[in-house]
Amino acid sequence: MRNLLTTLLLLLLALASSAVELPPQSVVLPGIDEESMKARFAESDMQQLEGIWYYPNEEMTLAIEKWDGEHNIGYRIILLASNDIELLPGIVMGYVARSAVDNKFRLWLYSERSHLTLASPLECVATLNSDATTLTFDPPHWKVKVRVNFARFLPSIFRGVSVIPDKEEEKLPIGFKKIYPAGGNGNVFNEIRYL
Repeated sequence: MRNLLTTLLLLLLALASSAVELPPQSVVLPGIDEESMKARFAESDMQQLEGIWYYPNEEMTLAIEKWDGEHNIGYRIILLASNDIELLPGIVMGYVARSAVDNKFRLWLYSERSHLTLASPLECVATLNSDATTLTFDPPHWKVKVRVNFARFLPSIFRGVSVIPDKEEEKLPIGFKKIYPAGGNGNVFNEIRYL
């Protein structure tokens, strides 16, 4: 019985570890800039997620393009421009995979610097809005709550009472805003067009 449980556990661990294998470090794609990406997009049949995006939290311009990756990873995120001069244009910042829900995606962004590349991809869930102009995500948060029952030290009448204040603050979503391709007839997204 113990051998069977050990075998099942090892099998489950093997399946979980092979589910998504991302490169441990990012790569730099030479010759990538905003103009070359616009030319690539002009020559292809673009999907809703593809395009040039602005990441206001990090002041970066990124491209999301189709990628023939493994394990259902269908897109990669490439840096086009940044205020951070240590990040090279063309560096792969992360990957995106589709999910069972049309507007939800699995998103991996590299979270640590390793010399000239990035390492340690961090996974989160991204949501594409209905008009495909924003892609928001919420990075994982780790919370640890410690509860001490001070009533234990008081007379027995107070042992059944516990007050636990917990304040949840509303946070603005983090995400990307689409800047290319423009809306119909060359107009920028969200700009009113009079006929």
